[in-house]
Amino acid sequence: MAPASEADRLIARSAGRGWGGRRARRAWRDGWLRGAQWIASPNHGARPPRAEVTLAVVHSISLPPGVYGGDAVERLFTNRLDPRAHPSFAEVHALRVSAHFVIRRDGRLQQYVSCDRRAWHAGVSAWRGRENCNDVSIGIELEGLEGRPFEDAQYAQLLRLLRDLRRRYPLRDLVGHEHVAPGRKRDPGPGFRGPEVLQACGLQGPEAWTATVRDRSDGLRVSDVGVDPGRLIAH
Repeated sequence: MAPASEADRLIARSAGRGWGGRRARRAWRDGWLRGAQWIASPNHGARPPRAEVTLAVVHSISLPPGVYGGDAVERLFTNRLDPRAHPSFAEVHALRVSAHFVIRRDGRLQQYVSCDRRAWHAGVSAWRGRENCNDVSIGIELEGLEGRPFEDAQYAQLLRLLRDLRRRYPLRDLVGHEHVAPGRKRDPGPGFRGPEVLQACGLQGPEAWTATVRDRSDGLRVSDVGVDPGRLIAH
């Protein structure tokens, strides 16, 4: 058996690790994560009383589809998308939607809604018998096209984000939009490496991802997605 790599040790240390303490308080300001680019969306609301944030929902988004790096997603989430700018915008420009976070292709992190508030990302949805997933979830958009691969920098940022979220909120599950709205949504799709992310961050998830983790006997490595384990555990 090959010796455990530093990435393997990170996976083992991440699972079930406590994430509270003073560092959690320093990383956040009223539900806004320091280090992210803050772009306030008007599309949000209050969470129900006593609602606990236990779920993270991963989406994929690109506007126009398959085009990366522009400001169309920002304009959509801030209700400023011009329907004349591209034919594909005509059917979405009037939507009032948002996510808490967007991770761009180069790993840059943007935040649109305080995590203490309810972003409008999941729509009609259910998970573990509970409907209206927006009430108890964090919405994370990866810039990309559903079914297509994502960038190493995005996975590295996602793992850091999940670490910071777990320090502040009682997250339990990580799922794709496709899992909370089956038949209606298909993102992020097979291009997202859900099993690796689940094992790296120690969260629970859909059977499609957890079964893959159980079936793999050679170990899943954070280094496969370009993550520096030392940076993940140093903060």
